[in-house]
Amino acid sequence: MKKSFLLFVLAFLLINQLSYSQSQTFQELMDLGVTQSRLGNHAVAQTYFSQAIALKPDDAVAYYDRGITKANLRDNRGAINDFDRAIELNPKYAEAYSGRGQSKARQNDHRSALQDYNRSIDLNPADANTYFIRGLSKFKLENYRGALSDYNKTLDLTPDNVQGLTSRGLVKQKLEDYKGSLEDFTKAIEISPKRASAYSGRGFSKMKMGDFKGAIVDYGKALELTPEDPESLYQRGYCKCQLEDFQGALVDFDMALAQEPENVGAYYGRGFAKSRLGNLKGSIEDFTKAISIGNEDNTKIVYSGAITKPILDELRNNVQERLKMAEISTQRSEVFYNRGLAKARSGDNKAAIEDYNKAIALNPLYYEAYFTRGMVKSQLGDQRGAIQDCTNAITLNPRFSEAYYVRGIIRHALGDTEGCNDLSKAGELGYTPAYAVIRDYCN
Repeated sequence: MKKSFLLFVLAFLLINQLSYSQSQTFQELMDLGVTQSRLGNHAVAQTYFSQAIALKPDDAVAYYDRGITKANLRDNRGAINDFDRAIELNPKYAEAYSGRGQSKARQNDHRSALQDYNRSIDLNPADANTYFIRGLSKFKLENYRGALSDYNKTLDLTPDNVQGLTSRGLVKQKLEDYKGSLEDFTKAIEISPKRASAYSGRGFSKMKMGDFKGAIVDYGKALELTPEDPESLYQRGYCKCQLEDFQGALVDFDMALAQEPENVGAYYGRGFAKSRLGNLKGSIEDFTKAISIGNEDNTKIVYSGAITKPILDELRNNVQERLKMAEISTQRSEVFYNRGLAKARSGDNKAAIEDYNKAIALNPLYYEAYFTRGMVKSQLGDQRGAIQDCTNAITLNPRFSEAYYVRGIIRHALGDTEGCNDLSKAGELGYTPAYAVIRDYCN
């Protein structure tokens, strides 16, 4: 009852204030609009600006100010109309071009937004904010070097601009300048120690530089500040996997999925961790879930044929452990590849080959998928198919010593004298077990 009464009083006062405004001057209405806008009362501010425009319909500033309130109310189309009118009344109104550009950018019309930002900067080359928002549009258009140039200019004009520092840190990551990115995020943290995005951004740079322990600390700080952050949980889980803390990684991936049940990366990461912990069934289930979320069709490739020799198994089994997880990634080709690894480890080689087929269809340059598929084909007796897969892997990566080794022992088992040349090449490339096979079978 008390709350209803207070709301009634507030509404009464507001109606009276708006009625009173009818007798106010243009400047008084403008001042009231600016005050309400600063207080976050954008709808009220818009009413004042509209009344001011009714008194003075040719004032560019009034249209600009009303455009800003509309933009704050997410009425981007209405905002653009007001900025259009402001520019029509004053073609050199730099702020109006900038405001119109932002409203266009919110509608994902970044190319048109750039034209407005360019005009605004031509008129006012010392406006740090316009360089910053132009950088954002360039970033969205994947013009990372252009974005970097704009963020540099922003920071030249405003050196302690935290948004500028974090945005430049992100674009440097895109350009793989992780050291420079780390420096930007560190400076942003010094200026604003409670900015979670700066910690997560720095964590990503540390991760890319191989400092997984440092990255875990930064992601932990980001999560202290913003616990509902599935991306930071996923990345921290990834770092824990790199340090072989698979139990700790499972906790992070579980939490990420509790927050975001359709997080492909978290399913993939959890499948990775489960596989390393020996939970192959759970691993396959998670990889399958990651794949189902994407729901993409893939080409199926089938090879046939069978040639077996007793010596092959013993030699092939001496190859270095290649049935290992690839780097955790949300690339669908790697999801299929890793599910194939888990299936192969569980003894379901035919199903594993189907997943390798899909991984290769998605990424024809995936040389490890060719090689691993070849290993499984050899185990199933398809030696010709295995040789072709090893050849494909070598074509894509001419220094892939283990592929030469496996192709060599299969060729030798089939009576092909080129097998010893492959084994010799494997040894030259650093795979020393090949020399023992050469000694026993090629001399």
